[in-house]
Amino acid sequence: MKQLGILFIMLGLNTAISAQQQTIHLWPGTVPGEPGAKQMAQVTADGSNNVKRLTDVTDPLLEVFPAPANNNNGVGIIICPGGGYSILAINLEGYEIAAWLNKLGYTAFVLQYRVPKKEAGALQDAQRAIRIVRSRAAEWKLQANKIGLMGFSAGGSLTARAATLYNVNAYTPFDKADSLSARPAFGILVYPAYLDKGENRTLTPELKPDSETPPIFLFATSDDPYGNSALVMAGALRDAKASAELHFYAKGGHGYGLRPGNPAAEAWPGLLEKWLKTTVK
Repeated sequence: MKQLGILFIMLGLNTAISAQQQTIHLWPGTVPGEPGAKQMAQVTADGSNNVKRLTDVTDPLLEVFPAPANNNNGVGIIICPGGGYSILAINLEGYEIAAWLNKLGYTAFVLQYRVPKKEAGALQDAQRAIRIVRSRAAEWKLQANKIGLMGFSAGGSLTARAATLYNVNAYTPFDKADSLSARPAFGILVYPAYLDKGENRTLTPELKPDSETPPIFLFATSDDPYGNSALVMAGALRDAKASAELHFYAKGGHGYGLRPGNPAAEAWPGLLEKWLKTTVK
């Protein structure tokens, strides 16, 4: 069964790659805050656990994976891979997730945001990505008010930041797309990190949830060293009277994506699928 599961993931990944039609550069001109010239992201020498890791992202982009024409539900999801704001686990928490979402009828966008250690730039990239997808929604037969954000680990941190700081202009408007809202329709945080950097492991001060924060789905485990992030974030959302759904399992650790053989990896996709059907209408 484990081998069949791995085969399913790889077939799904190949399907997503073959379906990819576009690469969108977020900043056609100068990238805000980037002093150097643009260059292609670099693949690190560390390929352990069959994870492709990108770093030195100076030309942020979106890779587009359209939903099948006969199964397009009109919802777009921008995926933020994790990697400690140092690298991007681009296949584990990007392409493989896109393949799964496509099977459910969602158009997926894998975001290559700036790394390493460019948290401010990453927020600019996330806001810009939401606005670009929203401005071009008709191109992929999407509803502009149904563009969400999904993140893993540090990508979960970025998703939480974008979802709670949607009314903060992180960069100077560049073109017409920047007149649109940067508020995602929903946020998905799978084993998020760095959300409890406040005093005594409380909510990271930068995060400002309020009653207008979009609905948030959270999944984490108690044996994850970053597991407290999900608990703290869920409590803050509740206090702010924002919609939140938290799933907190016993085992799974961190960084599992949706690969088979891990109890958490086998649990969260079904839970999220149900949540999306009831939340995004």
